[in-house]
Amino acid sequence: MKQLISILIVLCLTACGSAPSSGEAPTLTVTLEPLRYFVEAIAGDKFQVECMVPKGSSPETYDPTPQQLVKLSQSQAYFRIGYIGFEQVWMEKLQANSQIKVFDTSRGITLIHADGHWHGDHFHEGGVEPHVWNSATNAVIIAENIYTALTELDTTNQSYYKERLDSLKQTIQATDKHIRKLLRNADHSFLIYHPALSYFARDYGLEQISIEESGKEPSPAQLKALIETCRKEQIRVIFVQQEFDTRNAQLIADELGVQIVPINPLSYDWPAEMIRVAKTLNKQ
Repeated sequence: MKQLISILIVLCLTACGSAPSSGEAPTLTVTLEPLRYFVEAIAGDKFQVECMVPKGSSPETYDPTPQQLVKLSQSQAYFRIGYIGFEQVWMEKLQANSQIKVFDTSRGITLIHADGHWHGDHFHEGGVEPHVWNSATNAVIIAENIYTALTELDTTNQSYYKERLDSLKQTIQATDKHIRKLLRNADHSFLIYHPALSYFARDYGLEQISIEESGKEPSPAQLKALIETCRKEQIRVIFVQQEFDTRNAQLIADELGVQIVPINPLSYDWPAEMIRVAKTLNKQ
């Protein structure tokens, strides 16, 4: 299947994309729904935005369909989130066979290494914790990068984009303020199946404990040690995501008598999802 899609990339992306019909806004393509939220918030009605990874799919393993590749050939630019698995597999192929402009919205973000340590943004992509959008601090940087890209693509509407950037930054700042208020009386530690909240935890001084490590399920010995760590840290919440198997999370929850809470770090409604995580950790 991947060989077939690779052939289709050449056919689709080297072909001339159909120009938008009269009065139709040009298209931009993004990787994730949260990034679509940020881009649409600033682009307004000047662009229409397509998302490559559909709802319910994992951005670590998703392969684009031939239809998506055709649509991509008609896009004016691609906005990548930075380091997610889909981009590491596909971006080089897409760029090699297309004249499409690519903008990295993670540029300037202080990254966390996959081992949990903080680093600058100058090292090899393979070791980066990729869920950069789950952070109000990072969201402001992402928004500014989007604004810069849009003004490069469309210089005539710079003031329009600036006004919408300022409005989005106000929303991000209000979200951050609400989260900080909720976390004044909250759990310090939480358990999560897939470590998607590393930047959220960093921003607010929390400890994220992950069931999955380097994409692998825990061994029985690791699972036992994890349960003991949860007891020690008085874990009250286990976050799970729909893209992943939750059997080990359920086993731990049954053993400890704690709550399993579904979350969606890939939600389009970024402010609501960030606040919902904080509300769950709030002890009141």
